[in-house]
This record gives sequence, C-alpha cells and structure tokens, in this order.
Amino acid sequence: MPSVLIADDAAFMRMMGYEIAGEAENGAVAVAKYKELKPDLTTMDITMPEMDGLQALKEIRSADPSARVVMCSAMGQQSMVIESIQAGAKDFIVKPFQPDRVLEAIQKALS
Repeated sequence: MPSVLIADDAAFMRMMGYEIAGEAENGAVAVAKYKELKPDLTTMDITMPEMDGLQALKEIRSADPSARVVMCSAMGQQSMVIESIQAGAKDFIVKPFQPDRVLEAIQKALS
C-alpha cells in the first residue's frame, strides 16, 4: 500500500486506500518528515507558516530528485502552481477539494 505524507496547516481529509505515513503542519516539518519517512507521495499545501510549500518542495526535490509531490492550492494561486510544476511537482489540486480529483492526482503521481 503506497504511503502518503500530508503537509497542510489545515486538517486534511483522509484518503481511502492509502497509508498516512505522517503529517506536517508547515514546510520545515514536511522536509524533515520526508527525509525521515521516505513516503511514496507527499501532498503539499502551498500556503503554510514558517516555510511555504514551494520552498519545501524545492528542498525535498534537491534531497531526493525522484520525490513525488502533489501541490494543494487555493483559488487564485496560479503563478505559484506554475512555479511548483517547474520545480518538479507532479500535479496540483485546487481547494476546496473534490475527492475524485484528489484520487486522480494521487494515482497519476504514483503511476
């Protein structure tokens, strides 16, 4: 069963069929947890305290170029989404989450 690290400063919905490897409330914790847990996939909120998701994505990808990260963004963060994809994110999900879209993005990133 693929493991997922969830980096989001808000409570995240549980995804059926995936082991939640860990949770991080900000980007700095996400980077540390990624290195510790080596999850199959990380979901990363763009807007978080201490270190934003974009910086965390860059740090994770520099530590592990094969890292699979799916970014989560609110409406109106298009420029951040483009920058995330350029920095190596596999996909992005827009909040409020639509479960079908979340599963599609995760399955795509893991394939």
